[in-house]
Amino acid sequence: MIAFPLLLIPLAVYNIVAWLMPGVPLTDPLIRLMLVSGVEWRITLSDILLALGVLLLLLEIVKGARPGSKYLTDHLLSLIVFGGSAAEFVMLQKFGTSTFFLLSLMAMVDFFGGIALSARRPAAVSASRRGRREVEAPVREPQVEPANPAPAPSASPAAGVADSVLQDHPTPKATANAGEPSPTIPSPELQPGAGQSASPDAPPR
Repeated sequence: MIAFPLLLIPLAVYNIVAWLMPGVPLTDPLIRLMLVSGVEWRITLSDILLALGVLLLLLEIVKGARPGSKYLTDHLLSLIVFGGSAAEFVMLQKFGTSTFFLLSLMAMVDFFGGIALSARRPAAVSASRRGRREVEAPVREPQVEPANPAPAPSASPAAGVADSVLQDHPTPKATANAGEPSPTIPSPELQPGAGQSASPDAPPR
């Protein structure tokens, strides 16, 4: 359905009626409808073909507005339909009517409308991609710099070590008898000359 030119349907019906059913008039009423206003509406075959052409033209525009549709093949087929209908209207007597002219005009609108939609689609796609990239880009949070703290008093490592040593080893207390001499313990064996009088038999040293 995407690659098929829909406006070929009413044009083909008109060709069938013109070539195969020449006795069928296009202007004679086929259906008579009574409206609420009391007017009798006479619907002819020409009116049916024109209404069908308008509805199919709407479908062609909807197809052309969809992304990914209306490629080169679609434009080429629309051009062939428009060129063939215009040639029949100009060159053949059976197609020189207002109904066929309006059908050919719809085919022309389909061709140029499809080209216009295809020309505008790349710009719209690029704009949508650009907007998507801007939305997906991470938003940078404002960086708040902390206030400069007051400089703490720096203590030297040597002073800290000295304090720890002083706390672990307290200063020794001075003794009360610091001025008195230390008592001497007699050791007759170690002091020279002390034991010679006691043992006269000892050999001299």
